[in-house]
Amino acid sequence: MQQSFPFVAIVGQEELKLAILLTVIDPSIGGVLVTGHRGTAKSTAVRALAQLLPMTTVVAGCPYNCDAASPAPDCLHCSRKTSNLKAIRRTVPVVDLPLGATEDRVVGSVDIERALIDGVQAFSPGLLAAAHRGFLYIDEVNLLEDHLVDLLLDVAASGVNVVEREGLSIRHPARFVLVGSGNPEEGDLRPQLLDRFGLHARIRTVSDVSQRVE
Repeated sequence: MQQSFPFVAIVGQEELKLAILLTVIDPSIGGVLVTGHRGTAKSTAVRALAQLLPMTTVVAGCPYNCDAASPAPDCLHCSRKTSNLKAIRRTVPVVDLPLGATEDRVVGSVDIERALIDGVQAFSPGLLAAAHRGFLYIDEVNLLEDHLVDLLLDVAASGVNVVEREGLSIRHPARFVLVGSGNPEEGDLRPQLLDRFGLHARIRTVSDVSQRVE
């Protein structure tokens, strides 16, 4: 994610901050949806989430962030190495899914560079792979294209991303906590996707002049 504003420097918006903190403490809650008008620090607060997350242990070089103590059996990287998996420490990932992202960018695609240079078919993991065992953040989630919403619903339900295209048939783990923000005046969120959020924080514009200045 891009460099964020310090979480502790956000003034007001206590409901929003509480929802984010609860999601960090217990990801099994099911993620959080933040809705409110423009200028209410929705994106600022969510992007500050990365500062609050603990370190985790992953397999070095694994694009799917597999747990070094128990790599996923369907991981394309770790399943090829039955031993000598090196463990490293890193922050739990927070991955941005931008509105303009293509399906290939989200789910992954053929690695064109390897195809041209080495003449082999290889998979280039997408955003879902990067978000495995972490958080996937969607700003303006209510404006996300329908086909990407359908895709997210399938992966969120199964915890597995399945890619079948251009002669590739790939399965990899994709279990993540969904975090979304949006302005309800700009469009409604599909009920099926709304059900994927364990918490919903509705926030209002701070009207107190001193708080806005601070």
